[in-house]
Amino acid sequence: MMSKKILLLGGSKYLVAAINVIHDLGYEAITCDYYPWNHAHKYSDQFENLSVVDKEEVLKVAVREQIEGIMAFACDPGVATAAYVAQQMGLPSCGSYESVSILQNKKRFRRFLSENGFNIPASGGFSNFNEAKSFLDQIAFPVIVKPADSAGSKGVRRVERYADMEAAVENALKYSIGGEFIVEEYLTPIGHPSDSECFSVSGDLKFASFSSQYFDISSKNPYGPVGFTWDPTISEKNRNELSNEIGRLIKLLNLDTSLYNAETRECTDGKAYIMELSPRGGGNRLAEMIRYAMGVDLIKAAVCAALGRTVDISPTHENDGLWAEIIIHGNKNGKFESLQINEAVKKYVVEEDLWVKKGDSVMEYTGSDRTFGTLVLHFDDRDLMNKVMDDPSEYVKVDII
Repeated sequence: MMSKKILLLGGSKYLVAAINVIHDLGYEAITCDYYPWNHAHKYSDQFENLSVVDKEEVLKVAVREQIEGIMAFACDPGVATAAYVAQQMGLPSCGSYESVSILQNKKRFRRFLSENGFNIPASGGFSNFNEAKSFLDQIAFPVIVKPADSAGSKGVRRVERYADMEAAVENALKYSIGGEFIVEEYLTPIGHPSDSECFSVSGDLKFASFSSQYFDISSKNPYGPVGFTWDPTISEKNRNELSNEIGRLIKLLNLDTSLYNAETRECTDGKAYIMELSPRGGGNRLAEMIRYAMGVDLIKAAVCAALGRTVDISPTHENDGLWAEIIIHGNKNGKFESLQINEAVKKYVVEEDLWVKKGDSVMEYTGSDRTFGTLVLHFDDRDLMNKVMDDPSEYVKVDII
């Protein structure tokens, strides 16, 4: 009897939770990228060495292996490829390749939002610095420069003056698959931006969650999140508006049943903004954190959606707002020595997931690809939680030599 198989694009540590669910459901997991040493490949049943953005080569593997589902869980570069393969093979999918491609390209996404009456920052998409010059004459600084098709805060810079723009553009283009970048006005958030997960069933938004993101302003990339709580500072009014707008966006793009990573914020102009919506699980173990906080198993639901099976996204308990996650990282290159957790915080640690051992090389934090562990915490004191998350380096020491 032929094995039932699911193709997972990517190989990061975040895929292991999905592989475990796949195995529990009686399926084999095939992982695919061009990094044979990636962590998830040790847990999958088969590894294919090819680029996740090469949709035709991925399709060949999918056809050869007669897969029953395809996922790009926590693998942003593979999302459009997964939609393409699913469409070509008639497999369950979050939506059409065209709709997913709109979500995955910030230039196209901003244009779609604008054409359909969503709140958006003033923005423009370009292929080189010269193309952007006339737009820069019309926009006030500071601005944010981003690759049009990259995630994990890679290649993102805030630019305060025109003289620094060309270097920021060059940096963004280094991380762009398609050779495009966007420039957008900087939106000042009230409180903390949110990066969390949503889920739609048959085109209707059935689950939405909001977090508070924390950043390390002393790092080389002060826009890459290094901490989360599921105690959002976005007002209830704007959380409701954002849920409605995400639901409207899903309808407009004719999306189906899917997990989404949603980045949203409430700004000093009083408006709420959808910054990103990608039909995949987020990195930084966000779906796992929601399972802790609310008992909703979005990972199992995402796997079931990829197989066309019935999904269950019922919470088992109320979110008490006291769950937190610290992303372990370093602010210099060197050898990892130790992780020291303050005694006042240690009792709240539910899970310590360290991906390096003493003597391993680590790199200065510039984005999500340079993190090396997570701490899951469950506090009983909101004030202490906020104090720890505002400055985690005071309570969690990462020693690098």
